[in-house]
Amino acid sequence: MYLLYSALLLIVLVLGSPYWVYEMLRHGKYRRGLLQRLGFVPPHFRDAGRKSIWVHAVSVGEVLAVSELVQRLRASFPDCKVLISTTTDTGQRLAAARFGSENVLYFPLDFAFAMRRWIRALRPKLVVVAETEFWPNLLRIAKQSGAQVAVVNARISDRSLPGYRRWRKPLGRVLDGIDLFLAQSTEDAKRLVEIGAPARRVSVSGNLKYDIPLATPPLIVKELRAAFERSSAGPILVCGSTLEGEESLLLRAFAAVVAKFPRAVMLLAPRHPQCFDEVAELLSKAGIPFSRRSNWNGEPLSGSVVLIDTIGELAGLYALADLAFVGGSLVPRGGHNIIEPAQYGAAIIVGPHTENFRDVVGLFQSRGAVKVLDAENLSQDILALLANSEERDALGKQAGETLQSQRGAMALTLARLEALLRESKSGVGPA
Repeated sequence: MYLLYSALLLIVLVLGSPYWVYEMLRHGKYRRGLLQRLGFVPPHFRDAGRKSIWVHAVSVGEVLAVSELVQRLRASFPDCKVLISTTTDTGQRLAAARFGSENVLYFPLDFAFAMRRWIRALRPKLVVVAETEFWPNLLRIAKQSGAQVAVVNARISDRSLPGYRRWRKPLGRVLDGIDLFLAQSTEDAKRLVEIGAPARRVSVSGNLKYDIPLATPPLIVKELRAAFERSSAGPILVCGSTLEGEESLLLRAFAAVVAKFPRAVMLLAPRHPQCFDEVAELLSKAGIPFSRRSNWNGEPLSGSVVLIDTIGELAGLYALADLAFVGGSLVPRGGHNIIEPAQYGAAIIVGPHTENFRDVVGLFQSRGAVKVLDAENLSQDILALLANSEERDALGKQAGETLQSQRGAMALTLARLEALLRESKSGVGPA
């Protein structure tokens, strides 16, 4: 099975190579860390006298989710070097800033030769995978090396579930090599078992993202707040993690907002860095005054858009929001996480497509902590909310209280991982 999987992976890599080369040349994607992805281990990772804990977090969202867990693992297991791998460049930059670049690597392509090189170099006692990165060769070779393997903050989205069901039999063999599954919700736990995870190894821990500590806001937050106060700017709309097809809808709504609130400001943060220039062009064509965050020099911003073309600052910017829109939800892409604006007690709005975070959005909706809008009435609904401070305040208050009520996943996750490592020392396997 693993030979067939590796052959299929190679075919996909070969067939997809024109696209990846194009992305490398045009956007610089996939170029960074290429040797690491191919299994070349830099010398500083070869610490022969020390074992490690390897935590894999795909991109920015997963890095944020496991940040506190990584720090706790470091404190609990000082004899182990805690290393973090990411797949994306944005995740890599954030992880390097949080944990030190010497502790961060690019996740290798899931070929046996590449995984074996990294496993031999890192000598992990424990491999922790965030959410649902079921890479067969990683999981197989990690177990063969004697490492314990855990999947934390696991979720199975509506979009991925049918595919997992179709491949349940071979997937079940892969999942059998995982010692512990900690699911975000009861529904996710049920779906894990449905796709082949051994039921006795699956439990519910809650969502680690509820436990993300409130980060110190970046300096730009203080600078923008001061600029808004100087020019009496407002209301402030923060539109985060937007995807193609959403920016045009949001800018149309913003034009209506400025007609009624001439000093309004939109902070617009596209999800993908390669889209920054495209959104800038869209703003220019629409004739909307805008500044790029990367070259803003403190000039007044009333009645304009600030294009957030930087990485790692969006979460703090929600502290400025009179109204916070979380993207990927006006188009059928499943939405993004609403927990970051909830940390600041922001009034949160989303579009109707929130399948990727169905449990989080469903919980917030049930408590009056988020409002779901559709594209057709977006302008009118945003104007109505901006005109009603009492409703916005209530939304924000409920968001903060809902978030607080769900904390606790981090402590439970850490306790289960500590127990897993104790089992490995005593030679007792999973029940």
